[in-house]
Amino acid sequence: MNKDLSALLGQPDEQVRLMVRVAHLYHERGLRQADIAAQLHISQPRVSRLLKRAVDTGVVRTTVTLPVGIHTDLEERLEQAYGLRQAIIADAGDEDDDVTWAIGTAAAEYLSASLIGDDTVGISSWSATLIAAINELSSFRTRVVNTVVQLVGGMGDPRVQMQATRLIGQFASRTGADPLLLSTPGLLGTAEAKKSLMADSTVSGVVECWSRVTLALIGIGAMEPSDLARQSGNVFPAADLAALEAQGAVGDVCFRFFDSDGTLIDSSFHDRVIGIDPEVLRTVERRVGVAGGRRKIQAIRGAMLGGWINILVTDRLTAQALVELAG
Repeated sequence: MNKDLSALLGQPDEQVRLMVRVAHLYHERGLRQADIAAQLHISQPRVSRLLKRAVDTGVVRTTVTLPVGIHTDLEERLEQAYGLRQAIIADAGDEDDDVTWAIGTAAAEYLSASLIGDDTVGISSWSATLIAAINELSSFRTRVVNTVVQLVGGMGDPRVQMQATRLIGQFASRTGADPLLLSTPGLLGTAEAKKSLMADSTVSGVVECWSRVTLALIGIGAMEPSDLARQSGNVFPAADLAALEAQGAVGDVCFRFFDSDGTLIDSSFHDRVIGIDPEVLRTVERRVGVAGGRRKIQAIRGAMLGGWINILVTDRLTAQALVELAG
C-alpha cells in the first residue's frame, strides 16, 4: 500500500467512500460514467475526477494477465537488449518443422496487422520461414502493397528461382502488389561477371526499386546449411564458406556475411553477389528478420547487433537464449 493510499484510508470521510463507490460501480459493475452520475446524484465530471483519483491513490490497480502462448514480457526484454523496434515471439516446440511453422504463422499475422497501404516490400527469396509466412498469409480485401521486389537472385539452381518466383507471385496475389523479379543467379563466379549482369536493363530496374523498399522480409542464414538448402542443392561453394568462416562469419542476410558483432565480413565474395547493397538495406524503415531455432542463434544475434534487422519474428526458446546472451 503506497503512502498516498495509507494517508487517504486513514481519513475515512465521505469523499473516500464516494470515490470507492464510484470505482466499484465503474470497474466491477460495468456502469457508464453517465449512469453512475445519475444514480449517485453527482455530476459526470466529478465521476471522472473520482475515477482518476482512485487510480492515482492505488485504490484501483490495473493488472494485465497474459494468455498462454503470449510472451509480451520476453518480447520487451529482447527489444531492450538489442535495440529492436519490435519483437514478435511465437510459441513453438523444439523441432525444426514446428519452429518454422510457428514463426511463419506469427510473421503472417504481423503482416496482416501492419500492411495498411502504400508499402513497397522486398523479400529475400530463399528461406523456409518466409515460405511458411507467405503460405499462412491471408488475402487482403484491398490493395495494401504497391510493389513486391526480390532482394537477391537465386543461387543458380533453377528450382531456387522457381521457388522465388512462386513466393513473390503468391505474395503479390494476396496483397495486390505488382511483382518485380530478379531472374539472375545470386552468386556469380567473378566480380566482372557481376558488373556485366548488373548493367543489364532487366536487372537495373530491380536495383532502382530497392531504394524505395519500405518493408524488407528477410531470412537469416546460419553457416550450417538448412535441410531445405541441402535438399535443393542450394548451398554456397565449400571453399567460399570455409574462407568466410576463417574470417569469423556467423551468418548472412541476403548473402551478405557478418561476424558475431554483425560487422560485414571484408571479403571479395560480396563482389560476386547479386543482391541489395548492405547500406541500402539498412535504410529500409522496417527490416523484418524471420528466423529461429538453436542452429541460428548466433546468426540472429549478429543480425540484430549489426543493424541488419530492426524487427524480429522468432520462437520462444530462441528469444530466451538471445536475452541470456545479452547478459
